[in-house]
Amino acid sequence: MKVADFLSPASTLVEARPLDKPQLLGELAERAARAVGLDAGPVVSAILAREELGSTGVGGGVAIPHARLGGIDQPHGLLVRLKRPIDFAAIDGEPVDVVFLLLMSDKPKGEQLSALACASRALRDPKTLAGLRAARTGPDLYAAITGDGAAAKTAAE
Repeated sequence: MKVADFLSPASTLVEARPLDKPQLLGELAERAARAVGLDAGPVVSAILAREELGSTGVGGGVAIPHARLGGIDQPHGLLVRLKRPIDFAAIDGEPVDVVFLLLMSDKPKGEQLSALACASRALRDPKTLAGLRAARTGPDLYAAITGDGAAAKTAAE
């Protein structure tokens, strides 16, 4: 599985400006809900409930909030780089500036865990993280995480 299997260029956002973690998670969950055709309320609740179990701030300025939900068949990602890092109660205590929200089906399938592992692997790569932090547009962000330079080039034209 590749990140491009569950992330589209339209599901990227550069320089988001949330005030805090709850606002960020609520806004991202609402946006992801619209993208997959679900009511926002249950998606927001699921993301916040998962975060209550423990922070999804994985360190290095990265967070991967995620939830399993009924009503979706395939994993769906939303990638955001923040204008300013925010406190996320990450495992290393560092603020977060790169967030990859992931919605997955509540039906047990190997691809659900594969999507989470794939996103995590990509976000641990120093070269990828540098590209994400240097991205100026959503297509640049997409290209940095997928290695698809054509996406950024097409958007620039």
